[in-house]
Amino acid sequence: MTRMLKIAAATLTAAAMSTTAFAADTKEQSCAHQAAIVSAVQDARLDGVREQAVPAAILEAEHSWPDAYDAAIPIIAPWVYQQERRDLRTKDFAGAWSELCLQQ
Repeated sequence: MTRMLKIAAATLTAAAMSTTAFAADTKEQSCAHQAAIVSAVQDARLDGVREQAVPAAILEAEHSWPDAYDAAIPIIAPWVYQQERRDLRTKDFAGAWSELCLQQ
């Protein structure tokens, strides 16, 4: 899990630097939206969606975050797809992401 959090930290930093949409929300709101994206990507992977198709698949479905956060999907997706497949059903990636995000 420590390795997972280190990778998340690097990805989180890249996501935060790559989009200005996060600046309009409070830190808590931003982290919650990012965690929702992580959860959506995790669900897509569980559903067998290929990594390259994740942004389109997620954007076709209803989602809870503002549209400005859509740009983070291709940044977050590789992190979820790097995780062990066996952990997809048992680990709370969104919770880990949110915790790390709030610590930044």
